Amino acid sequence: MKKRIHQIELFLKYPEEVQQEWMKRLVDTAKYTEFGTQYDFKSIRTTDEFKARLPIQNYDSLKPYIDRTLNGEQNVLWPTEIKWFAKSSGTTAGKSKFIPVSQEAMEECHYKGGKDLLSIYCNLNPDTQIFTGKGLTMGGSHQANLQGSDSFVGDISAVLMQNLPFWAQMIRTPELSIALMDKWETKIERMVETTVNENVTSISGVPTWTLVLAKKVLEVTGKKNLLEVWPNLELFIHGAVSFTPYRDQFRELLPSDSFNYLETYNASEGFFGIQDRLHSEDMLLMLDYGVYYEFMPMEEYGKEHPRTVGLEDIELNKNYALIISTNAGLWRYLIGDTIRFTEKSPYRFRITGRTRLFINAFGEEVIIENTDEAIRIACEKTGSLVKDYTVAPVYFSGRENGAHEWLIEFERPPASLEYFTEVMDNALKSLNSDYEAKRYRDLALRQPIVHALADGTFMNWMRHKNKLGGQHKVPRLSNDRQFVEEILELMHVTA
Repeated sequence: MKKRIHQIELFLKYPEEVQQEWMKRLVDTAKYTEFGTQYDFKSIRTTDEFKARLPIQNYDSLKPYIDRTLNGEQNVLWPTEIKWFAKSSGTTAGKSKFIPVSQEAMEECHYKGGKDLLSIYCNLNPDTQIFTGKGLTMGGSHQANLQGSDSFVGDISAVLMQNLPFWAQMIRTPELSIALMDKWETKIERMVETTVNENVTSISGVPTWTLVLAKKVLEVTGKKNLLEVWPNLELFIHGAVSFTPYRDQFRELLPSDSFNYLETYNASEGFFGIQDRLHSEDMLLMLDYGVYYEFMPMEEYGKEHPRTVGLEDIELNKNYALIISTNAGLWRYLIGDTIRFTEKSPYRFRITGRTRLFINAFGEEVIIENTDEAIRIACEKTGSLVKDYTVAPVYFSGRENGAHEWLIEFERPPASLEYFTEVMDNALKSLNSDYEAKRYRDLALRQPIVHALADGTFMNWMRHKNKLGGQHKVPRLSNDRQFVEEILELMHVTA
């Protein structure tokens, strides 16, 4: 682990050079694949040639190549055998995507990221006792490819757990047969049964589903918090969604000033970032994982020929759509996440949302980072806790102006929903000048409409959509009313 810290320091010192080298290595490795032949990878020498030759891709444009690989063809996007696919939908919305996971992507990206996370944590905490116990992992499930080829599909966590080396299996819990169960509610019960008597020193998982497990643990054991169940628990590793709305809930579950939290950016498409400082909310961009990064300014998003920049040309505190080329054969792939850089030396960033998950129905350009922070402020000022939420526009109707409609499930409701709404609205105004302008004297947007939902509403909705567990999550923001109407209809609530 100490040796790896020196390697990390190397890419921190020469970030642009490391990225240039990876672009060339990826192109050279894949030059005889079908995709590489189609775009004449052999003649690409520079970043400018790479960008000029290859159009920016999304899942739909790469889907014909991926489908053929799913059906057993090889050497299509990447030269080595691909038989694992990470099933991803990003949110409870939309159809599933099947992201190819090569052996190189597992070893050089995902597993390397996991080891680096531990290296960084141990470097920050030389007295850690994390290896005296086991890591509890909230994983997904996997299954044989239903299309009949000799391949497997599953949540990225399940794919990685299934392929972990034996030594890693020895320091995690629960056993694989339970960790990979697909019946989520049964799985939670079995996880509780088999882990409450283990010496758990760390937990890894999506905050939403970790909370579900934690509450079940406390219900079964009768304990007040998780440290009474696992006294040596010292670290929660989280990702997939912003931690901001969940922070206070975890403080109640883990009432210790010395408890540690680390965020990772580990998606189906690759492992991209690690929080490398304990008391900071940004992450270090990991540059030597077989991924070449480009960044699309959000004003370019949607253009026919959008401009992208490399690390050397990024601007701080500006929203970029992330584009990746990887050692699993994703080429100039628009992953769908937006980030902004907080530092250049080294390159640290925060995830700000999704390219499709924002609200701009009235020119307000509200992103997830805004709503998460507004929720946090409203909770702090009203003494409430929010479990989950989703927001959608209410369009102009007759003489009424538009509005944002919030469906919020509270862990601890405020004494006054009206006051909570007022505080949240004012917080959004302070965080987003476009929203503030549209709210001025209710000219375009009137005050938000907020519904406090019954406990378990979002869980019931996700169960109804067969999206319980794994990396599935409630979509925070939408430009249409599909999710809101589904939930309102399910609960027989009228707006």
